[in-house]
Amino acid sequence: MAIKKVLRYGEESLRQPSKEVHKVSKKIVDLVRDLFDTMYAQNGVGLAAPQIGVNLRVFVVDASTKDNPLDPMVFINPKIIKKSGAIKSTEGCLSFPEAYTDVVRYKDIMVKATNEHGKSFVMEVKGGNLLARCIQHENDHLDGILFIDHCLNRFEADEVLKKYHLPPIEPDKLLDEEELKSQL
Repeated sequence: MAIKKVLRYGEESLRQPSKEVHKVSKKIVDLVRDLFDTMYAQNGVGLAAPQIGVNLRVFVVDASTKDNPLDPMVFINPKIIKKSGAIKSTEGCLSFPEAYTDVVRYKDIMVKATNEHGKSFVMEVKGGNLLARCIQHENDHLDGILFIDHCLNRFEADEVLKKYHLPPIEPDKLLDEEELKSQL
């Protein structure tokens, strides 16, 4: 369909909660195509609708690797219904060009969503792999949460943001994840 502009950190709409999708219409299918086109053009592994200025609960993921080939996936109105364990990883985001920082995520998750054909599905992902981390990252976008809100070291993250001319951490947005961090 079309390659869209990816909003950069600092754009207020990235912090807005997204609205539920009530019907998988042609508009939603076109949005999914735009998300994939934009994600692939930017060499990303995931992209959420809010990142292209559409505040609907939709994201796409292609976490395929040489060692783990996967099909591209669509998540509409996703809900993480089970989560456990913890894993530290380095994350980046297409809305934060070239900026990476260490974050903590759940190692194992179960997500319920609808695909682009209007079919509900449940998926369990274990082991803290790229897919598990990507689903959590993109799902956060739908709630106005950004990966830096999970950062392990606020001051290191601020230095990275400064290096790439991005706004600093918003201290009031940092998540209290002491219980999760204690599992590392």
